[in-house]
Amino acid sequence: MLKKTILGVFAFAAVALGGAMVQAAEEYPHTDQQDWSFAGIFGTYDQNQLRRGFQVYREVCSSCHGLEYISFRNLHEEGGPEYSEDQVRALAAEYTVADEMAEGGEREGVPADRWPNPFPSEQIAAEANGGKAPPDLSLMAKARGIHMDFPWWVFNYFTAYQEAGADYIYNLLTSYEEAPEGVEVAPGLHYNEYFSGHFIAMGPPLSDGIVSYADEATPETLEQYSLDVAAFLQWTADPHMVSRKSTGFLVILFLVALSVLMYLVKRRIWRDAH
Repeated sequence: MLKKTILGVFAFAAVALGGAMVQAAEEYPHTDQQDWSFAGIFGTYDQNQLRRGFQVYREVCSSCHGLEYISFRNLHEEGGPEYSEDQVRALAAEYTVADEMAEGGEREGVPADRWPNPFPSEQIAAEANGGKAPPDLSLMAKARGIHMDFPWWVFNYFTAYQEAGADYIYNLLTSYEEAPEGVEVAPGLHYNEYFSGHFIAMGPPLSDGIVSYADEATPETLEQYSLDVAAFLQWTADPHMVSRKSTGFLVILFLVALSVLMYLVKRRIWRDAH
């Protein structure tokens, strides 16, 4: 009797789980996961990709979206785009920042300044964008993720998968398309196959050839722009990832060495007892 009850419970759970997985598959679009340089335990940021991504952000995204938690000087830090100090200083000087202590209330930017917001206030940003201010992008890669059915998300703990935010951004930027026949898109909205609900206020920001790269070998396509800016936003959300991974690896080596040492000490102390 008990055996039949247990089997019945497992059968019910299997049916329920299967139905839930089918429903989830219908509700969530497929995510095209990318092969990022920063993936895995030993992954690092591609400096050239970060620089290209910064260029895409600066020439396209920065007109609406800010980077509240990024300072100009962060672009010089190890593990990031690693621009020289002179380059960062020259970049900051191109911008004017608000400063109550300065004459006229404004001054030339310096490396210590945060990246300037494209709008003077959230209210003005909302008024200029259909009633809602564009979100800040500095932590967007941490604020977004992708859906995974059980048991696939369990493997993330073993593969150190942490690129969900970058995958989300890439898929969002590359999924603008014409609405299916019979689907009406309200004024001010755009159809995006990947976005939840499919209707998004932000128009397609990228298209082939919109940004000119200095490296002629890098394709100037929607897909490449999306990869580069997604990688850059992953860095803005996690600028110390490389140093954290390096420190973690050294800690593991230390713990292994300590374990071996403690085992040898134990063997020596208790050798007479054995």
